[in-house]
Amino acid sequence: MAQAVLAVVSVLGKDQKGVVAQFATYMAQRGINIEDIEQRVVRGFFLMDMLVDLKDLTVDLSELITGLLDLGRRIEMEVRVHLHSERRTKKVAVLVSREPHCLAQLLGDFSQGNLHGQVVGVLANHPDLESTARDAGVPFAWQAADDAGAHFEWLGRTLREHAPDLIVLARYMRILPPTIVAAFRNRIINIHPSLLPHFPGANPYKQAYESGVRVHGCTAHFVTEQLDEGPVIMQDVFHINVGVGTMEDVRNKGLDLEARTLSRAVGLFLDEELVVVEGKVIFKPGISRFMKPAET
Repeated sequence: MAQAVLAVVSVLGKDQKGVVAQFATYMAQRGINIEDIEQRVVRGFFLMDMLVDLKDLTVDLSELITGLLDLGRRIEMEVRVHLHSERRTKKVAVLVSREPHCLAQLLGDFSQGNLHGQVVGVLANHPDLESTARDAGVPFAWQAADDAGAHFEWLGRTLREHAPDLIVLARYMRILPPTIVAAFRNRIINIHPSLLPHFPGANPYKQAYESGVRVHGCTAHFVTEQLDEGPVIMQDVFHINVGVGTMEDVRNKGLDLEARTLSRAVGLFLDEELVVVEGKVIFKPGISRFMKPAET
């Protein structure tokens, strides 16, 4: 029996009748067998991932992909095709300042195989975390941000050289300029230590402690030009023992939760289990549902 030639066809767009039938018919007419399928409708948008076997394909592969894209355009759907044998490991750049907790969690999760990608560099505005990166075998570079223009020029140039699929702000305590945000639209994830939109900006743990709230948390979100207002990926919470817990207790609980929440959000992105549609994050099955990660 011929070996399977697997691919994943992903479809996204405004919900309408007959989408599955149109793609299934297109596949069948070209000798393609659908091995598995996941589909859902969220906020009026249709999302579908199909695992298909191309071993009996009756047309040229380039013709197949062109035809799928054309079909998508005719019904105003975005279509992507991922070939198992050509699945590329996603590249990640991590931006940091001085706090180590998020970087340590990310590097540990990558090394243990919990995150499916490759950290191509840790970029910083202070040298403090160089040993953390180096110990993990990850390149580290930094430039002081005293001169903000020079720092961001260096950062933009370095990011272009690395060409990351994802940028992670692991407590990088600077506001990115619009040029960098625009160049990596919906590909920059930040962790903010509050349940946005509550306590945006600086010192959220202090704000929460002094306000007397009994629940606080953190938010992983995509970065936009509006500070702390980008599409929310996920949030998590911890409880504050008001009148008993100290400010340091609140902060320590928050730091641990930040690191874990940011890492989970990065994993969702790398496994293609989310998309941003009209400023909202929508979750979908993801190609990891069908494919094992490529070897690095």
